[in-house]
Amino acid sequence: MANGDSHDFASLLSSSERDFLIRNNGDQVKIDSLKGKKLALYFSASWCGPCQQFTPTLVEAYNELAPKGDFEIVFISADEDDESFKNYFLKMPWLAIPFSDSEIRDHLDELFKVQGIPHLVILDESGKVSCESGVEIIQEYGVEGYPFTPEKIKELKEQEEEARRNQPLRSILVFHSRDYLISSDGKKIPVSELEGKTVGLYFSLSSYKSCVDFTRKLAEVYEKLKAQGEKFEVVFISLDDDEEAFQQSLANKPWLALPFKDKCCGKLVRYFELSTVPTLVVIGPDGKTLHSNVAEAIEEYGIQAYPFTPEKFAELAEIEKAKEAAQTLESVLVSGDWNFVIAKDGAKILVSDLVGKNMLLYFSAHWCPPCRAFLPTLIKAYQEIKAKDDAFEVIFISSDRDQASFDEYFAEMPWLALPFGDERKASLSRKFKVRGIPMLVALGPTGRTITKEARMLVMLHGADAYPFTDEHLKEMEAKYEEMAKGLPEKIKHALHEEHELVLARRMVYSCDGCGKGGNIWSFYCEECDFDLHPKCALKEGEETKDDEKDESKPGEGWACDGEVCYKA
Repeated sequence: MANGDSHDFASLLSSSERDFLIRNNGDQVKIDSLKGKKLALYFSASWCGPCQQFTPTLVEAYNELAPKGDFEIVFISADEDDESFKNYFLKMPWLAIPFSDSEIRDHLDELFKVQGIPHLVILDESGKVSCESGVEIIQEYGVEGYPFTPEKIKELKEQEEEARRNQPLRSILVFHSRDYLISSDGKKIPVSELEGKTVGLYFSLSSYKSCVDFTRKLAEVYEKLKAQGEKFEVVFISLDDDEEAFQQSLANKPWLALPFKDKCCGKLVRYFELSTVPTLVVIGPDGKTLHSNVAEAIEEYGIQAYPFTPEKFAELAEIEKAKEAAQTLESVLVSGDWNFVIAKDGAKILVSDLVGKNMLLYFSAHWCPPCRAFLPTLIKAYQEIKAKDDAFEVIFISSDRDQASFDEYFAEMPWLALPFGDERKASLSRKFKVRGIPMLVALGPTGRTITKEARMLVMLHGADAYPFTDEHLKEMEAKYEEMAKGLPEKIKHALHEEHELVLARRMVYSCDGCGKGGNIWSFYCEECDFDLHPKCALKEGEETKDDEKDESKPGEGWACDGEVCYKA
């Protein structure tokens, strides 16, 4: 095994015709000169996007470690031609195996089981593999991970855990010799000036519209809190790659920032396990984390969310419960002069004219494949429900990018809509916590929320799910249980002779017998993911059922994934 052996550098990197490596200026360096050094083997290629992103990070780490004199990197190229190799190698200050020596390059790929690039294998002075996940280590710890041994990484992880337990503000914002932040006018402000204050760490990306919109809201809240004399500060942590974008984002802002591309930025992204932007992490006056992200709370409550303590959020939760108890259709859909929805012909329908109806709020978009796939199902359910109960309506709330897309999509729908670009869309998305589309929210005749899971109910039950109340769903559940009483618990079937098929509750499936969709009950083989409609499974007649009776035993997530398009 490559990772258990001690490799002699000369036999590892040389060939019968070559005992040297090369620099990007063509100079030859004897492989013997690597004796006694730690060696990183960098498997990479110019055509690989992740490699192009990682290489500058590795160059930065290498330049910091090179003065030690005991560390070297060797580039093993996966490029397809010599010119691509040479142009890419120009970005690297370390050594490389000549592109012409494809035999050694292929041998190293096989020896170290390279399954993907970029890949960085680190060998200690004896030639033994000390780390096979060098890319991840460099990305996470940079030169702090040196000498990249398991012991060093364990030590760093323990230090991080200790920092989380005893988290002074300095441990978060001070990095090596930098103990200051910068203001929009370029002044250096000591981190010590923030101690004892509530601090918001604002992770943002200028290319995201949601960040641009939130920045305006945060600035408004910040100015109000400062005017009230509150000890609150914001530290801007830019995730931009472009310095001009960083400068524009900071320009004229009232808060402080980490310097552009400060190494602390990546460390804090990992430390707070950042998963979305905008994110505002709140650090309390004692330096401990109060909340991992209050961006949504600020959007919803503004200054009322301050000081972002558990007690404040408990108070807001009680306010929210009271709001939900008193919720009406008008409190949901009316905002200032926006007191109407539109019909297919563009006519304005007053929200007050819809009071007393059962409503579905349909969050969707033309660009979203799962939305387009769900639309025919919803139209069919809508038409069947309307035929039985005219006190029912659907309102389309669009996430389309332009008016033309909205118009084209709305033309397919038989119901009402909020106008394109309506400001109520943002507040409704926050209120109902819309993380992905399509999403269907059911409101009762009083305007109170019945369920936010109406999409799944329509997919499962169609129009039969109406009016989506718990009481109705319990009645349906009782019917389904009654249906199962006349079915065997297990059967054998000619279409799936390998295993028995077990009667199982299945949300949605495709029958492997007739090819049509099914739900609720299936005769199912979990091992093979094989489904049969009960009617298809029992077509073989009473003989199968009788046999089964003899053998039966007691029974016991904007990115699209095919089912939902999620916010990025």
